[in-house]
Amino acid sequence: MADTFLLKPVDLTTTDATTIYTVPTTDDTTVPATESTTAIIKSIRVANDSGSDDTVTLTVTRGSAVFAVETVKAVAANIAIEVLTVPLVANEGDIIKATAATANRLHVLLSVLEIT
Repeated sequence: MADTFLLKPVDLTTTDATTIYTVPTTDDTTVPATESTTAIIKSIRVANDSGSDDTVTLTVTRGSAVFAVETVKAVAANIAIEVLTVPLVANEGDIIKATAATANRLHVLLSVLEIT
């Protein structure tokens, strides 16, 4: 078993749902093989580097299902917020996405512990 701490920074340059992080899936065809992974998301910080208020929506996609983590969360001008109050556990193939109401205002920093 291995533990890997990662930081996944993303600049939300569009108003489309943007992938921040995808939990790795088992792949025996790679060398070395990609092992089964569980991810513990410790933090999701959203920073607004503009002079205008904005909002962000965060989701987890599992297969074809989309689950809300935060919906239209306010992020004041020139402020950073922490979205999570407790860690979030994600399984193989889960995808964390963020959608900004306005392009080029928000940055997302996701801190994750991958356990393989």
